[in-house]
Amino acid sequence: MVWLQAKGLRKSFGTNVVLDGIDLSIDRGEMVCLIGASGSGKSTLLRCLNLLEPLDDGEIRLDSVDIAEPGLDPAPVRRRIGMVFQSYNLFPHMTAAENVLLAPRRVKRMTRETLLPEVTELFRRFGLEDRMDHYPDQLSGGQQQRVAIVRALAMKPEMMLFDEITSALDPELVGEVLDVLRQLRAEGMTMVLATHEMGFARELADKICFLDRGRILEEAPPEVLFSAPKEERTRAFLSRVL
Repeated sequence: MVWLQAKGLRKSFGTNVVLDGIDLSIDRGEMVCLIGASGSGKSTLLRCLNLLEPLDDGEIRLDSVDIAEPGLDPAPVRRRIGMVFQSYNLFPHMTAAENVLLAPRRVKRMTRETLLPEVTELFRRFGLEDRMDHYPDQLSGGQQQRVAIVRALAMKPEMMLFDEITSALDPELVGEVLDVLRQLRAEGMTMVLATHEMGFARELADKICFLDRGRILEEAPPEVLFSAPKEERTRAFLSRVL
């Protein structure tokens, strides 16, 4: 059953059309990978799904309710749909644990003592329990990105969006972040990823969407899209990145 459905999404910045009629359906527990050249609209699509960017046109239905309707409070939606960005955006004056505790304490009005056991378990699950009291500048890039993922998961979202979360990392740190995504995949988390990690997308995605000039030019399971793409632009892109 389709859980989230985007129809006719359009978004421009001035005269620059970034999304030009995007249609996308996502089932619960599904992993969808967005691929395409820089500027193809991947990041903007994710930001629109999370209501960080208002649409110019179109609708986003979550459980059949249009969450992109003008005037609707986006806060309840953002609690259901977490997002992790390319830059970690951790507060440098707070420890890793304090960064993770901040949002649930403020939004859910829960005490540190109530939250700490759950947060500690999240850190443990992702190999960070011994880094909880470290500040961001005491952590590697991979550790900081994992803390950013833990921070999003602490809000108990039903769906996660990831925007090129490995692109700022040194190559040797990419694997530890992808391992977190593998674990979430195994646990059935619904995920949409903008990624350049083609091997990872081929391995775990249910569906690959190739974006070009603000449109989903081609959509297929990875075994189909990577081995027999239909569109010439898809073939040209894959020839450069594979």
